[in-house]
Amino acid sequence: MKSVEETGRTVDEAVAQALRKLELPRDRVEVEVLEEGSRGLLGILGSRPARVRVSVRPQAAEQAREFMENVVRVLGIAAKVSAVQGAEALEVEVEGEDVGALIGRRGHSLDAWQYLVSLAANKGGERPVRVLLDVAGYRRRRKAALENLARRTAERVKTRKRSVALEAMPPAERASS
Repeated sequence: MKSVEETGRTVDEAVAQALRKLELPRDRVEVEVLEEGSRGLLGILGSRPARVRVSVRPQAAEQAREFMENVVRVLGIAAKVSAVQGAEALEVEVEGEDVGALIGRRGHSLDAWQYLVSLAANKGGERPVRVLLDVAGYRRRRKAALENLARRTAERVKTRKRSVALEAMPPAERASS
């Protein structure tokens, strides 16, 4: 985490200097007051400047991307990771060769990685961010396959006039629209 220490006559002045140096707005940083400072005797003797440490607050997309980049690097997978904050969720995409290990059987590994990415993205954040991890378009393909299965099953129920039981699905797949 990038941080800067600054001094000024007041805490506000020191924070303003640090924000100018970091070129960031106040809502993107955390401020730690190291020393309040004092005016001293009659503003002359024993005056001390205020000292603050201003740290850049980590962004969820950046943390998620870095986490997945470390995962693919450690696993020795040649892949490109991107993270984009969408309207409803943080979407993390992994594209590359031989990424099947990240998906696993029926997407079970992918669900586990998504949970871990979510933990990494939300570490230190004020508001929790919903994270959607997709590897090589697996979730898109799986959604299309489930929609196709639903149509075929509905036709089968209609023609046979009997209920049909589907295989168990993870919550994310059951909630797909």
